[in-house]
Amino acid sequence: MKRPTLIGIVGGAFACVLALTSSAAAQHGVTAPAPAKSTDNLQGNGADRWINDPHMHAFYDTTVAAFAQGPTKVDVAGYEQKSYAIFRTFGLTMGVTPEAMQDHLKLIPRQVVKIVREDAHVLDNYKNFVDATFGPQ
Repeated sequence: MKRPTLIGIVGGAFACVLALTSSAAAQHGVTAPAPAKSTDNLQGNGADRWINDPHMHAFYDTTVAAFAQGPTKVDVAGYEQKSYAIFRTFGLTMGVTPEAMQDHLKLIPRQVVKIVREDAHVLDNYKNFVDATFGPQ
């Protein structure tokens, strides 16, 4: 059985976050800006927008550093907090509050720990990391 990819989880949850923030803004009399005349979706052209984002590269680098001493010596709580800092900054660039993006992606670091512990080759390069976390491209 194929495990669900993180991009599917992230994309669905991100859409929910945007819907909730739009609904809350409407309830408080905040007018949303007019939609841009574009056919891009939240993930850009496919997953390219996420995969090429510098925050995802930083998340990969943080993951590699977390596993530098081996899979059994990962400070999972520390890795999670560093990941959350990246996710909060990522939220700002995506037009979402830092707190909303962190909440949206909060399960990802521990899922990545599990994925890497099952297959350390996930960290051999960014492509492997993307394939394991976002699905094959």
